[in-house]
Amino acid sequence: MEIEIGRAKRGRRVYAFDDIAVVPSRRTRDPQDVSVNWSIDAYQFDIPVLAAPMDSVVSPKTAIMIGQLGGLGVLDLEGLWTRYEDPEPLLAEIRSLPDDRATERMQQIYAEPVKPELVAARLAEIRASGVTVAGSLSPQRTQELYETVVAAGVDLFVIRGTTVSAEHVSKNVEPLNLKKFIYELDVPVIVGGAATYTAALHLMRTGAAGVLVGFGGGAASTTRATLGIHAPMATAVADVAGARRDYMDESGGRYVHVIADGGLGTSGDIVKAISVGADAVMLGTALARATDAPGGGYHWGPEAHHSQLPRGNRVHVGTVAPLEQILYGPSPVADGTANLIGALRRSMATTGYSDLKEFQRIEVVVAPYRVD
Repeated sequence: MEIEIGRAKRGRRVYAFDDIAVVPSRRTRDPQDVSVNWSIDAYQFDIPVLAAPMDSVVSPKTAIMIGQLGGLGVLDLEGLWTRYEDPEPLLAEIRSLPDDRATERMQQIYAEPVKPELVAARLAEIRASGVTVAGSLSPQRTQELYETVVAAGVDLFVIRGTTVSAEHVSKNVEPLNLKKFIYELDVPVIVGGAATYTAALHLMRTGAAGVLVGFGGGAASTTRATLGIHAPMATAVADVAGARRDYMDESGGRYVHVIADGGLGTSGDIVKAISVGADAVMLGTALARATDAPGGGYHWGPEAHHSQLPRGNRVHVGTVAPLEQILYGPSPVADGTANLIGALRRSMATTGYSDLKEFQRIEVVVAPYRVD
């Protein structure tokens, strides 16, 4: 439905996760009978959770922990762990910075060049633990470093930016040809963010195994204030799920996974992301609240230290519980920030669905949440 903004402009009505809710059906189930397994390409996971490639969320140690807990930890290969031999003192400094100094000092810290030998060493450390290995690069650094990443033995490769298109146009540099790049690569590629049907469909046509859905929707992002760009997540995920359906018809049955990436602060948001079509979720803030997360109660992404135009903040998210408890409980709080998987199971069971693919068909209503 389009709404008139003024005589010369109309806009489509779109929805965030807070604007929708799932509806119970005629059947209920036991939560223990519900499956939340997820697989992509040849890789199987107990839970549909990817940890976002952000220094406040994923270190080699927490990537291993998340893998052992049944999810997938994605290491930021342009983060502190690939710039410094020992980043722990710098993580501690970032946590201690006053708000008015945080952005400038983080720009200085992240000006240190990425070292290919550290990329290889960090990925080797994760691989030695026996979990699935995933690393992330921005589109700008992919051509420079991907050979190092593949040689180090990565299982899944993530190309993640604020927005990623299959048709980047530049008069100054040779853009990354995603279709050629993915075709020539031996490992499955997850790429994004995308926030529209058309952008996602083009990314699916490159051969990507998964598409990240989101644009400036996370707690640490200020993209809307800085660039005036924002994509409410419920509509974005549903639009990209529509692209997945149409691409399956176009390609003769090739299934591309839709991964919600942004606006997922609580277990209820995860439930709603899957209800509108996501196969899995990439979590930042929700996992940054773990007592054993590298950020120590603070959270920031690569946009927060961009050298020219920062579009994010270092934010204080606090701590709730250890990582295992954040995922599996028991929860010490009643606000949806812990026992994320238990809540997903219970929501699926309460509404009568037995697996994630079934749950994507649940009835959803528009019910904007208001606190009076």
